[in-house]
Amino acid sequence: MRKLLVSAALSAALLVGATGAFAADTTTDKTPVTSGSVAVVNLQEIFQQSSHIADLNKKLQDQFKERQEKLVAAQKALQAGSDKYQKESGKMSEKDKTKLQDKISSDQASLSKDADAFQKDLAAEQKKVMGGVLADLNNIITKMAKADHYSMVLDSQAVIYSADSTDITKDVAAQFDKSGK
Repeated sequence: MRKLLVSAALSAALLVGATGAFAADTTTDKTPVTSGSVAVVNLQEIFQQSSHIADLNKKLQDQFKERQEKLVAAQKALQAGSDKYQKESGKMSEKDKTKLQDKISSDQASLSKDADAFQKDLAAEQKKVMGGVLADLNNIITKMAKADHYSMVLDSQAVIYSADSTDITKDVAAQFDKSGK
């Protein structure tokens, strides 16, 4: 019974929300912007197509390239040591087996530690860059909204329908790319 009530309430909320979203825009695509209007921006499209974002990604790749290459080389060396052990362990003395096993274990622990540090540093730098990007986009969108008298700007991913005239994605992307140069 409880599931039925929750389901009915959820359905009613979705229906009311969907009706409001569909009813919100009854204008044609050529209607001029008026005070109190709503605009949409596709942030995902900006992230995918922005030359400024591409430049930031390239800088991040360049910044972490050397460390990544060292990790790849260490992983190949570890794999080579493991392969050597698999192939030659039958012919090795117990002392040599133990020595090689210890080296493989040590290399594996070192690689794991280095990979964890790399991931942590990369994630921190990505978070820092993304924070700056989001702040820049927020400033650009806010300035555009104030200048064009929008009362609200929504991410188009959260909107069921909007007229093309309300989409400011291209304008935001142009300003964002211009600000990154």
